[in-house]
Amino acid sequence: MADTHSEHQKLVEALNEASRHLSTWTVMFHSAIAERLGLNTTDHKCLDILNHHGPLTAGQLAEITGLTTGAVTGVIDRLENAGYVRRDRDANDRRLVIVQPVADKAEQELAPLFGHFTQRYVPRLEKYQDNELRLVLNFVQDSIQFMQEEINWLRQKERAR
Repeated sequence: MADTHSEHQKLVEALNEASRHLSTWTVMFHSAIAERLGLNTTDHKCLDILNHHGPLTAGQLAEITGLTTGAVTGVIDRLENAGYVRRDRDANDRRLVIVQPVADKAEQELAPLFGHFTQRYVPRLEKYQDNELRLVLNFVQDSIQFMQEEINWLRQKERAR
C-alpha cells in the first residue's frame, strides 16, 4: 500500500511540474506569435478573446481579462492601429462602443501561424485512443476552471488589500 501511495504521489508531483513547464512554454509560444504580429502578449491574448467571444465592449473585455478600463483602451487602440479590430457604435445605445475583431486581418495574419501549429499538433493527439482523449480533455477543462478560480481568488485578495 505504501508503494502505491508513493508512486501516486510521484505521479502527482511529476504532473504538477510538467504542467508548470507546459504553462511556461505556452506563454513563450504566444509571446513569439505576438512578436511576429508586432503586438505584445497582452494585446495578442485580448485579440484571441475577441476572436473567440465575438464583439465586446471595452468594459466587457476589461471584466474578462481583469485589466483596468484604461489598460483595455490602450490594448484596443493598439489592436485598432494594427488593423485587427474596429470600433462600432452599438445600434441600440449609441453611447456604447463595440469592439469588433476584423476577421480578414486575423485570417490573413494569424491563420498561417496557427495552421502550422495545428498541422503538427493534431497528429500528436491522434495517436491517443478515445478514452485517453476524453481523460486529457477532462483534465484540460478542469485545469481551465481551476485557473479561472485562482485568478478570481488573486483578484479578490488584491481588492481586499
